[in-house]
Amino acid sequence: MRLFYTSLLTASLAALTCVASAADISTAQPVPYFPQSDYRPDISPVPELLGHQFGERISEPAAISRFFEQLASRYPQKVKLVHYGKSWQGRPLFYAVIGSSSNISQLAKIEAGMRKLAAPASLSEPEAKQLIASLPASVWIAGSLHGNEISPADAAMALAYHLLADQSALTQQILSNTLVYIDPLQNPDGHHRFVSRYYATVGLEHSPDRLSAEHNEPWPNGRTNHYLFDMNRDWISLTQPETASRVKALQQMYPLLFVDSHEMGGDMGYYFSPEAEPYNPHIQTSQRQVLSKVGQNNAKWFDELGYHYFTREIFDAFYPGYGASWPLYYGSVSMTYEMASARGHHYRMQDGQILTFADGIQRNFVAFKATLETASQQASTLLQNFYQYRKTAAAQGEKDGLRSFIFAAERDLAGHQKLMGVLTQHGIKVEQAQQAFRACGKDYQAGSYLIRTNQPSYHLMRTLLDDTVPMDKAFLEKQEQRRANNLPDQIYDVTAWSLPLMYNLEMQRCNQAPRVNTTVVGPDTLIAGSVSNPDARYGFVVPWGDMAAARFLSAALQQGLMLRSSDLPFTHQNGQRYPAGTLVLSRADNPADLTTKVQQLAQQSGARVQGLDNSWVTEGPNFGSFNVPAVPKINVAMLWDEPTNPLSAGSARFVLERGIGYPVTAIRPAQLRSADLSRYQVLILPATGAGSYQQALGSVGSENLRQFVQRGGVLITLGNATSYLLEGDKPLLSSKREYQVSEQDKPASEARVPGRVLAEYREFEQMLKPYQADPDWVPGFIANAVVDQNHWLTAGIAEQVRSLYVGNHIYQPLRINDGRNVVNFAAPKDLLAGGFVWEENRQQIAHKPLVMVQSHGRGQVIAFTQEPNFRAYVDGMHLLYINAVFRGAAHAGALR
Repeated sequence: MRLFYTSLLTASLAALTCVASAADISTAQPVPYFPQSDYRPDISPVPELLGHQFGERISEPAAISRFFEQLASRYPQKVKLVHYGKSWQGRPLFYAVIGSSSNISQLAKIEAGMRKLAAPASLSEPEAKQLIASLPASVWIAGSLHGNEISPADAAMALAYHLLADQSALTQQILSNTLVYIDPLQNPDGHHRFVSRYYATVGLEHSPDRLSAEHNEPWPNGRTNHYLFDMNRDWISLTQPETASRVKALQQMYPLLFVDSHEMGGDMGYYFSPEAEPYNPHIQTSQRQVLSKVGQNNAKWFDELGYHYFTREIFDAFYPGYGASWPLYYGSVSMTYEMASARGHHYRMQDGQILTFADGIQRNFVAFKATLETASQQASTLLQNFYQYRKTAAAQGEKDGLRSFIFAAERDLAGHQKLMGVLTQHGIKVEQAQQAFRACGKDYQAGSYLIRTNQPSYHLMRTLLDDTVPMDKAFLEKQEQRRANNLPDQIYDVTAWSLPLMYNLEMQRCNQAPRVNTTVVGPDTLIAGSVSNPDARYGFVVPWGDMAAARFLSAALQQGLMLRSSDLPFTHQNGQRYPAGTLVLSRADNPADLTTKVQQLAQQSGARVQGLDNSWVTEGPNFGSFNVPAVPKINVAMLWDEPTNPLSAGSARFVLERGIGYPVTAIRPAQLRSADLSRYQVLILPATGAGSYQQALGSVGSENLRQFVQRGGVLITLGNATSYLLEGDKPLLSSKREYQVSEQDKPASEARVPGRVLAEYREFEQMLKPYQADPDWVPGFIANAVVDQNHWLTAGIAEQVRSLYVGNHIYQPLRINDGRNVVNFAAPKDLLAGGFVWEENRQQIAHKPLVMVQSHGRGQVIAFTQEPNFRAYVDGMHLLYINAVFRGAAHAGALR
């Protein structure tokens, strides 16, 4: 039985007929189809708008843009097109709003009404009731966040066309009281990458064989955006312009239902809400009830059309960084839809049936239409729930006994500014004190940040700011049982994401709402720079310790300025103490227009620059000391392509290029094996995905890397790439990976062994465990780590940092004669900063190295055992990574 449908339509549907080209399909299929549709005879045919029928070709981003532009141009009374941003590569991000002519003509008024409803403190109850009675429902359909998940984007176009063409009573009812927001292509750069590469592999006909090149994308595949980010994890950190722009757009309307449409493995059918356990505890009962109603109505139509589906088994609603999660925390109801992917035109499933691209469009379209029906039927309930959510959230802080979050902001001013800007972009009100104040037994200086909990965004702020969002105990007990039976756990993503912890900033929780004069913080994430004493006779210093100083360093090097950086803290004659890492720019070493350049750089970077009239230091090294080495302008290379993990490579490059503006050269393994690396001072090996560097580089490539280090290069490994340094006869890192701690003895070689009495069930469980097994996989928790502040690598770093820990790689410390363990995980009782970790892992990870340094010849290797750039949102680790790049090169002995 084929998975395509064979429903016959009236003659008015002839314009929608799509004829597939594969030999497996012998009949014409209409796309889209919904029972009792009645299409207008004067509607523009699809090929005229799109260039092909739905399902006939995977649409390029440019074709999708043209399609919606045509709709908005031809049917302006029912369609409004809104451009809300651009991708990294400059492609437009847009959504179309479709509704009745009456609602579209009043769109600005309706959206303003929703913003009023979102601010219940400014509304009286009669005003709120009037808005709830008069406003339409709203649904946001978001397609193809992952660029290689192809059917949602085309299904979004099919839905838009259907809503304009269909005259049936159901569609007219939907349009009368529901605004439909269609964001068809959330990741145009990744989608373009997939489509162009897919059609480059197609031959005489499309192959359904899963072994074919069509179904096996080359690295890095189309899932990610330009910087290789999985944007379905970016909604809490807002690092990518696509995500940040979308969050801003959503806050113009606060859609009541949000559908994030994805694809999954081609053998898996169709998935819709309700989601799997565990649920984030900040999701309210009323929201879960609506999720169930949406799912039931979807199921009704899937049953009628004979489509299979499933719910609740995977795709949980715990992590807030999904597109299908974030809107829940402003009071919407959001959900994931997942369609089995043909990843091309045809795909042969395990049971022999052929899944088509057109099938994906059709099933998504039906799910979208069914969801719109639910929204229309539940319009008043959805509006009332939204208002009640926002209203009760504002009072929840007092009920919970938590009245405010306070950031003293005594260090890392750039990090504080960025975090407060991000929180503001999330819709959380942040204030900055204009005077000193006292709260909860502690004194705070002017400039401290204050977040009061009596806000409609209460649940979002708790989700983003709490150290740990607790998982359901029954769910965790079930996971322990699964582990005992050697079954994988069902934790879908990381268990911790606290922004203050990941920024490595100190935050206090207070049961008071301080009375202090404040100003409201805006969405800007860059701090204002400054230069004091610009006419200083000697030169300038830039205190090290935040990303603003790192941006200054990056730009200064690229402008050809000469800088030194102190390995040790020092006290100047002016009485001020400066931290290790502080940059020194003397007039003697730099051009005559140094002041002008420094002022420009401070303004651009946000750095706080201070002029010095002399170089006299009363404590610590003088500026001419060997402890104040020059920081050279360097060339940075990064291994790129298979077997590199695209997410690791993308975030590592992003932090350097977009975090501080320093360029990186990507080199593929085939070229790296025998390349002349003498032009580079730093080489970064991101974590690996499938495969290994040993296999990709071979003995020739490994020797080339060894020689690179010996000559004075800095080799930096991230995450599991550290294992590569342990391989071969002459490993570059004198550490070892550890097996799981086990009571098991080495298995006997004989067929029979002496008998043993098992007095307790625990002894039986121990015998089930394998000998020399890897530690259990850790889904992701935030770990405390202790910093050796006497090493040049940790200049400007706080005594304690927090790292996200994911995976099961645990390394032995370096012996003192081999190298230094400059950052180590904390003791067992202090290790867990946020989230959840298996008890055995907590014990074994404690005190093990997070960052190791080992010298070879004139160069060195710097190994991060966990990703310092994980999703680019562990901001508190970024300066340590930048130290490895720039201070590592300053401390290498390459001849320049």
